[in-house]
Amino acid sequence: MGVKEIRTIVEAYKSIDFSRTQAALATVVRVEGSSYRRAGARMLVLDDGTYLGGISGGCLEGDALRRAQKGIALGRSSVITYDTTQDDDYQIGVGLGCQGIIDVLFTPLRPGEKGNPVDILSGLTDIRRPEVVVTVTGAPGEEGLGRTIVGGDGFEGVAADIRSCLDERVSRPVEYGEYKLFIEVILPAIHVVAYGGNYDMRTLLQQARELGWDSTVVLNTSRADKSLTRVASRVMDNKAPGLPAIDEYTAVLLMSHDYRTDMENLKKVLPSPASYIGMLGPRKRADKIFDAMAAEGYLLGEAERRRIYAPAGLDIGAATPEEIALSILAEVRSHFSGRNGASLRLREGSIYGHPL
Repeated sequence: MGVKEIRTIVEAYKSIDFSRTQAALATVVRVEGSSYRRAGARMLVLDDGTYLGGISGGCLEGDALRRAQKGIALGRSSVITYDTTQDDDYQIGVGLGCQGIIDVLFTPLRPGEKGNPVDILSGLTDIRRPEVVVTVTGAPGEEGLGRTIVGGDGFEGVAADIRSCLDERVSRPVEYGEYKLFIEVILPAIHVVAYGGNYDMRTLLQQARELGWDSTVVLNTSRADKSLTRVASRVMDNKAPGLPAIDEYTAVLLMSHDYRTDMENLKKVLPSPASYIGMLGPRKRADKIFDAMAAEGYLLGEAERRRIYAPAGLDIGAATPEEIALSILAEVRSHFSGRNGASLRLREGSIYGHPL
C-alpha cells in the first residue's frame, strides 16, 4: 500500500464521529495468483455502508463491506479467503478478472485502543526510510488476530524474514507453525525537488500531488506565482543557504530553462543522496553543461553520470507541458521501481514487482 492511500485513510478516519458511527478496516494480507490489488491494499468501512479505498478492482468490495459490518457488530477480527480461480459461477469475483486467492483481514476499529491499526498507520505517513509493520493473520483460537506492531518487536523468530523483506522491499505472508503473520514493508512517498519557477512547473507539481508524492519547489519566492507555490508541499527560496531535504527517495529536477542556473544547481545537488537527477532540454545542452563543468575542473565520474537523466523523461512523444510532466514523472516512478519503463505487454511474468 502506498503512503498516499495510508494518508487518505488516516485523514478520513480522523473525521469520523465515533459517538454516532463505527468503523472497520479491511486489509489484503495474502495474494496468490492474479489480483487487481496486492497485499497491503486497504479499505475503511463505516457501519452505514460507506467505504473508502479498495481491496480489488470492484469484484470483492460488496462482500467485503458486508463482512466488515459483521465484524463491527460482533466486535472481533476475522480473515476471509476469496478464491476466484475456480470455474464456479457462485464464487465472488469469478469472471471479473481477479483469478487469484486473496486473504482479507477485517478489523473493527476502536478509538484510543492500543494496537488500533489506523492509529499505527498514522505514525507512518511521513516516514523517510522503509518501515515494517507485522500483523497476526492466523493464530490458534484466533487469539491476537489482527494484532499489529511496527518493526515486529514482540514477535519472536521473525527477524530474519523482516530483514529479507526490507532488503527486497517486498511485503509477504509468513507462517510459523500455527501462527500466520503478514510482514508489510511501507516505503516513503517519493519526494520531488524541483528547481525553477516557470509556468511548466505548475502542471508537474499538480501531477506529483495527485500521485501522493511530496514536493519541494526551489525558486525566487519574491517573484513566484502564488498558484504554483500552493501546489507544492514545501517552498524554498533559491537564495536560501543549504539544500532542501534530499534523501535516497528524492528525485531532483532541474527546470530553470537557464543553462548557467541549471549547471550551478547540478553542482549543488550532486553531493546529495539523490539517485535521480533529471534535466530538461536536449542532450546537446546537457553535454554542454558537462563540458563546461569539466573545463572548471569538475569531472563527472561514471557513477555520477548514471544518476543524471538528461534529457529527463520517457520517450512518449511528449510535446505540451502536461505531457512532458507525465513523461518525467513516469520515468521517476520507473526509476524508483527498478523498471525500464517499457510497455507492459513486453514484460514476462507478473506485471507486479517490488520497488527498490
